Amino acid sequence: MRLYLAVAAGGFRRHATYRVATVAGMFTNTVFGFIIAYTYIALWDERPQLGGYDLSQAVTFVWLGQALLMTCAMMGGGFEDELIERIRTGDIAVDLYRPADLQLWWLAGDLGRAIFHLLGRGIVPMAIGSLAFDLAMPGSPLVWAAFLLSVLLGVVVSFALRYLVALSAFWLMDGAGVAQISFLAGTFFSGLLLPLTLFPGALGEIARALPWSSLLQIPADVFLGRRTGWDLVGAYAFQACWAAGLLVAGRLLQTVATRRVVVQGG
Repeated sequence: MRLYLAVAAGGFRRHATYRVATVAGMFTNTVFGFIIAYTYIALWDERPQLGGYDLSQAVTFVWLGQALLMTCAMMGGGFEDELIERIRTGDIAVDLYRPADLQLWWLAGDLGRAIFHLLGRGIVPMAIGSLAFDLAMPGSPLVWAAFLLSVLLGVVVSFALRYLVALSAFWLMDGAGVAQISFLAGTFFSGLLLPLTLFPGALGEIARALPWSSLLQIPADVFLGRRTGWDLVGAYAFQACWAAGLLVAGRLLQTVATRRVVVQGG
């Protein structure tokens, strides 16, 4: 456990060294937050209570999306490019022979990255958004705690999805295509473009049942107080089941890939 805590701390420090990029990211998230927020305001002026949100909740949803964009890596930008490159070059063989679990190693590093981005690129845009707009901020510390737990589960789901994408490089030799498809799906089905409650009919049902809804839609609803009591427990169970299922799938794929490397190395 101490090893993986050190890896997580290393992941945090690694991203903390890119100070100029972090400031640029804060600025970008803030600018897009304003653009999208005013778009939402125009839309909600025409359709009040659209998707079950009032105007304040809708604008809050926008800023939550900007705060969690890099935290949950909805458009990629985590470890996957590096892991794909290590698979392509064959350096992954060294990783597989190390006395550390490959999946846990990358998960720990990604958690460190997520914590940094939540603090570095999440708090500032959200604070600026709260000064410029009437956001629906929780008044109870319990809601904040529930929200952070939901974000943590969302980060694990995001990692598990991207880990599967990266492992596809064992067979495709270049996971860029799969990564692009995954990132497009994450952008659309997480709620980053529009809350999933706005999606009509069967499309909405499918979108809310997919794992990407764990990245933004569910944490945002927890933040906005739309998930309480047993509904909150159900939201956690949904995220935890997707996280566990995807991690197990990654473990199985990792085992097959490891055997392939051993056979080829022998």
